[in-house]
Amino acid sequence: MKPETSQAGTRLVALMVLLVLFSPLAIDIYLPALPAMAETYAVDNARVQDTVTWFMFSLGLGQLLAGPLADRLGRRPIALGGVMIYGLSGAMAYWAKTLDLLLVARLLQGFGACATSVAAFAAVRDSFGPERSSRMISYLNGAICFIPALAPLVGSWLTHEFGWRSNFSFMTGFALVAGVMLTVFFKETRPANTKTDGALISVDRYLSVLREPVFLFHATLCMLSMAVILAYVTSAPVWLMVEMDQSMAQFTVWFGVNAALNIFGCMVAPKYMDRFGTRNTLNLGLLILVGSGAVMLVLSDIREAWAFMVPIFMASVGFSFVLGSAAGKALAPFGDRAGTAAALLGLFQMSGAGVMVSITQRLDLTPPMLLTLQMWLLIPGLFILWSKLGHRWHAAIASS
Repeated sequence: MKPETSQAGTRLVALMVLLVLFSPLAIDIYLPALPAMAETYAVDNARVQDTVTWFMFSLGLGQLLAGPLADRLGRRPIALGGVMIYGLSGAMAYWAKTLDLLLVARLLQGFGACATSVAAFAAVRDSFGPERSSRMISYLNGAICFIPALAPLVGSWLTHEFGWRSNFSFMTGFALVAGVMLTVFFKETRPANTKTDGALISVDRYLSVLREPVFLFHATLCMLSMAVILAYVTSAPVWLMVEMDQSMAQFTVWFGVNAALNIFGCMVAPKYMDRFGTRNTLNLGLLILVGSGAVMLVLSDIREAWAFMVPIFMASVGFSFVLGSAAGKALAPFGDRAGTAAALLGLFQMSGAGVMVSITQRLDLTPPMLLTLQMWLLIPGLFILWSKLGHRWHAAIASS
């Protein structure tokens, strides 16, 4: 259904912003607390970093079910159900006496956050149509980009004043407030002609997407580039605050600057694509990411915070270029299967990256070496892009 007035449209966008904030908030707010959490549970840092990767895994996996459920049951019940799961799992994380219980809570929280995100983007597409929804979705993505800059500031203050568990009580409180607002103001947007019969999940539809090499190539690039960012997010708190002796406040400044560069990259990448095409954009993004790995390796012996963050700054811009150009191309071959392809892309990007980082963190590498490895895993993708296959899978067409 279309918003009847501009006021109704503005209110809907505001509510959808609330919904998309659940995912980044669940990751970024408690990053400054990771060293304290490792101390509380008396475990090594990699175990605590799993609280991020487990969340990412269920965030991606849940899309395979949340999308079809949003079509079958409607956007509103999926949104409210996701908020409830998110809030209850946040409370579970707050009271968790063991790390294993905390990991289960985070796994559940990822499913809740996935549901809120799927409902938000579906509701925007329902309400604003194909033209206006692109602009509205850009507002939602803008809100997501600001969270990495702001949430660690809140998390640092909460951790310092009330202990690391307060970050999870904040998530529960956010879910409670958002849930009340959605219950009162969010009306169902699912089109009346939406098909609700047939199998909830069609294996054949998913397999038909996975047989398309254009999708597999670009979805893998999305996964590998996301793994770089996830490896940074999980490693930086311990490396900067414990090894580099940075204060919690200094860490949040470094993290905020990088978030600002990420926002800059997200703004520049579409303009670059319009002028030079998606193939050149993807090529530049991959070169920047691989080059970031070389810079990280060269600077790895310098025990200063800037030596770790400069390659990260570069990688964040490269990530924006790769994700913008590769994600759209991954979905390009599909018409009526766009929703199925988008769900699988989310699975690759979130769950795949989460599994990759969780595995590579067990290699006993220092964070600079771990980041170098993750960045250089994109080298085969760059060579494939330059090959005949790559030219066929991603043609140099500016409007692609």
